[in-house]
Amino acid sequence: MVTSQRGTGSRRRVALAAMLVATALAGCSSTGTLSSKFFPNEPPKQAEMSPATLREHQRILAAYGGAYNDQKLEDYISQTVDRLVAASERPDVKYRVTILNSPAINAFALPSGQLYVTRGLLALANDSAELASVLSHEMAHVTASHAAIREDQARRVALVEGVVNQVLSDPETGALALAKSKIALASFSRSQEFEADAIGVQVSAKAGFDPYGAERFLTSMGRNAELRPLSASGTDSRPLDFLSSHPSTPDRVKNAVTSARKQGEPGTGERDRDEHLADINGLVFGEDPSEGFVRGRRYLHPKLGFTFIAPEGFVLENTAQAVLGAKEGGTQAMRLDVVRVPAEQTLTDYLKSGWIGTIDEKSTDALTINGFPAATATAKGDDWMFRLYAVRFGSEVYRFIFAAKTKSAETERGFRDSINSFRRMTLTEIEGARPLRIKIVTVTPSDTIERLAARMAVTDRPLQRFLVLNGLTAGQQLKPGDEVKIVIE
Repeated sequence: MVTSQRGTGSRRRVALAAMLVATALAGCSSTGTLSSKFFPNEPPKQAEMSPATLREHQRILAAYGGAYNDQKLEDYISQTVDRLVAASERPDVKYRVTILNSPAINAFALPSGQLYVTRGLLALANDSAELASVLSHEMAHVTASHAAIREDQARRVALVEGVVNQVLSDPETGALALAKSKIALASFSRSQEFEADAIGVQVSAKAGFDPYGAERFLTSMGRNAELRPLSASGTDSRPLDFLSSHPSTPDRVKNAVTSARKQGEPGTGERDRDEHLADINGLVFGEDPSEGFVRGRRYLHPKLGFTFIAPEGFVLENTAQAVLGAKEGGTQAMRLDVVRVPAEQTLTDYLKSGWIGTIDEKSTDALTINGFPAATATAKGDDWMFRLYAVRFGSEVYRFIFAAKTKSAETERGFRDSINSFRRMTLTEIEGARPLRIKIVTVTPSDTIERLAARMAVTDRPLQRFLVLNGLTAGQQLKPGDEVKIVIE
């Protein structure tokens, strides 16, 4: 696998606060989440998959927003894989590539030869050699049987957990045994990753690609990790990214350079930058509006047809289970998810039905929000005060859970303004909800990095994102005629 990290200071405080809120809200969840609506499961293309592989394939599609269908890109990646297979020690292994509709930066493989690469990774790579380094790394996991071994190791850890939980009476001894088993698994996985890196660089070079592609891509990935937006969930915001499951970037870069030097000096092999940029031109960048997306404090879901604005100062995060938000300073947070409530059950009764145990039943009240039936109530935790809303929109009920360290008229007004912004999107808004895309532009004599960065349709650190997206460093000079990536609406 491949992966990405991030900011400090006040952002960490916000993440910590959001984590505490998430813990406080843990009892609020029910069987209904946004996942089935926001990340629909798509049928696999390969009917010949075994039942086990098919189940894993479907799980991956659900976790990564489904498949991203682009025949040009699929052909480009398949041709790259074919070159790598021919140069590998196992040219008999058959691979099937799926592009995942996710902005995460990741790639991974199943023991069956299923290869997965996200569109986020394709956008970050700057040439075919960088892409080949990732694909050859994942293919090495298959040929070295790492993927199969990892599955077996996972089963062993599950067995140890069962022994610890059910047999050992001494909790300290049990915890120590469990910790040792997990450390052993982590160390083994780490050695697998370094072995896959070395094999990948060797195969990539033998296939005619620049062996230093791995060094460049890993460097870009590490820089991109530092630009990650604030995670409102309070947990590690990298669970779907490559760095969350791989050794740290500095270690991998160092090992990638060592492996590359064994293959030749810098400049050896093909990079095919023009071909790569041509094939990713028009690629969706960031969130796909079909799954709902964040624009500042506003959340829009064109497919479901609703929008709302978070309270002032909130940062939103769209996850598979819910829309999460936290306020800078860590004093307020929010969650939006969806549940099925029988039509005959009133929303006030639903709020009292036990899905949150600390509700003040006397505070429940029926109301209407922009024409939609709704209800509200308050609840209290150890450290947080909660304002709850349930809104019936179509056949679904949307739950807004606002939390504040201290209840005040100002926080109540902010929460009320936010829920009152929940409304149906207009047809014009739905039609205008287009994704951001990668556009390849040619540098002119008057272009500077700053001018090109100003054309980026991103509000969060556009200059730094332009540099990282193009593998450039501050102060680097652009040459007229060069092609670079920008993000447009």
